[in-house]
Amino acid sequence: MSGVLAVVPCLNEAPHLRELLARLVAEPEISLVVVADGGSTDGSRAIVDEMAERYPSLRLMDNPARIQSAGVNLAVKKYGQGYDWLLRVDAHCSYPDGYASKLIAAAARTGAQAVVVPMLTKANSGFQKAVATAQNSVIGTGGSPHRHLGAGRFVDHGHHALINMNAFITVGGYCEAMPCNEDAELDHRLARNGNSIWLEPSAAIGYFPRSSVASLWRQYFNYGMGRARTLRRHRIRPALRQRLPLLVPIAFALAFLAPIHWVFLVPLGIWASLMFAAGLAIGTASKSYWGLLSGLAAAIMHMAWGAGYFRERLRASAPPKPRYGFDSNEGLADIIPAAKS
Repeated sequence: MSGVLAVVPCLNEAPHLRELLARLVAEPEISLVVVADGGSTDGSRAIVDEMAERYPSLRLMDNPARIQSAGVNLAVKKYGQGYDWLLRVDAHCSYPDGYASKLIAAAARTGAQAVVVPMLTKANSGFQKAVATAQNSVIGTGGSPHRHLGAGRFVDHGHHALINMNAFITVGGYCEAMPCNEDAELDHRLARNGNSIWLEPSAAIGYFPRSSVASLWRQYFNYGMGRARTLRRHRIRPALRQRLPLLVPIAFALAFLAPIHWVFLVPLGIWASLMFAAGLAIGTASKSYWGLLSGLAAAIMHMAWGAGYFRERLRASAPPKPRYGFDSNEGLADIIPAAKS
């Protein structure tokens, strides 16, 4: 057997599943689609069961651990034997036609062991539009290559799409001890093991962001914790775009000293003014009322990311021990027969 195993981690994604799965099972390069469900209660499981009756290449699999990393690892353990490629597909996104074929062509052209994709944020209405505008701008992403549409190139990290199955298992799969940022942590191990990662712009996907302040805060707080855990575990220095948001919690902390002297308010005032001005400029350029609030959305993202980062870095204990899906290559030869050689 050869080809692509597509894994869709899922938890309450009923509005997106039917169209997504129909698109995936129609791609000739994809041999099997596995939905790793973490306990959906919104009808997602019923949708998969119904569609599986019509499409023999579709499976529903329980993911008792609920988190995405564990779901992908478990799907590879159960169904990965003999497949050349693993395709991770997140349910809360939109995908271009011929998605798998674009990725496979990029891997063949570049010789990369992993192909990642740019992620462009889309929105339907309300505060989600402000978040999308921020996430499509430098103030929301810091210039991260996979959050903007540019030229194809080799990168350290990107939104996960296609991964060579042998390479995935050899480095241990996803770490299930990561609350978030499991993709960047895996990319670090892939690169350390000599694998190259290519960013393919022709396969860019659309992402639908959080639509409330509370959910956006939780998301970016977890992002900050996850990134800090990756850097701490592998003793990596943060990039400049990751250091800048760390100044925001510091500015807030200094503001509590304002009763001593007003100068302690200056860092917070400068940052707030920059966010307001950036939001005004971006919203005016986009001719969007909600776009004017992109500065507010970016401010929430900065503060939450920085707070999550410091929460993890200031822990007295060491990060939890890594829990890889394939520790010490156990079972590797059974899943990837070629690995015996």
